[in-house]
Amino acid sequence: MELLWEIAGWTGAVAILSAYLSVSMGWLKAGKGFQAANLFGAVAFIINGTVHGAWPSVVTNVAWFLISAIALFRMRAAAPQPVVPAEEPQVQFPGVPDTTGQLAVVEVLTGSMPVVADMQRAPVECATAVRPAAAPC
Repeated sequence: MELLWEIAGWTGAVAILSAYLSVSMGWLKAGKGFQAANLFGAVAFIINGTVHGAWPSVVTNVAWFLISAIALFRMRAAAPQPVVPAEEPQVQFPGVPDTTGQLAVVEVLTGSMPVVADMQRAPVECATAVRPAAAPC
């Protein structure tokens, strides 16, 4: 069992020193990864220090743990919430135009008109001519 506590202490040392080295060298930003490594390392040092009766180390690492925990909590609270779209995203089916401008071009090129109760079919000569979508026949 003694070996387990020693492994915890050395693992904590590696975690804290690796985080500090990474931030100091610019390999890692002082963000969530840095704080999580410090939190883990402090817990490991608390366990090791308690087993060995190293109370100054335990107290220091409890403070280290609290600082990291508060920093992580604040980062989580300050994280931007995901933006929920106001409406359902439009699904584009193959072969179906996605705008009314494209719909007008398809109507002109194919000679078909959409089925709408208030709309009357355009004359044949107008439907076969290529014209701008907004131009009347």
